[in-house]
Amino acid sequence: MGGGSGCRRRVPPAFAPGDVFRASRLSSGNHLFPTQVLISATSVVQYKPRWIGRQEEVIHMAHVASVKIDTGLVLSNIEIESSGGSDSILCHGHHKADAVKMKALIEQYQSDYYRSRPVAPIT
Repeated sequence: MGGGSGCRRRVPPAFAPGDVFRASRLSSGNHLFPTQVLISATSVVQYKPRWIGRQEEVIHMAHVASVKIDTGLVLSNIEIESSGGSDSILCHGHHKADAVKMKALIEQYQSDYYRSRPVAPIT
């Protein structure tokens, strides 16, 4: 939300509240239409713009199983695995600081999500 490396920007209120991380245009497959990842308190959304239309993948925060970061010299790739049976979200070409921030936000939102849920009594 503000500041940083310039790859992160606040999402317009009409789309959804949360943080958007945009892949570097220098990375493979992101030259014209860089992939964007929205991380909110409830879900992770990968947004891939195209010439005509777009592709979106969504994983609810309760279904995020793990977050893996593969770090290169300058850019990182992130894999967000789902426990809900859907495919993982693969994000290529994000700056290292953004990748670390993405993982930290997901972990924070998952902790908040599970802390706020009432615990069922054991019978």
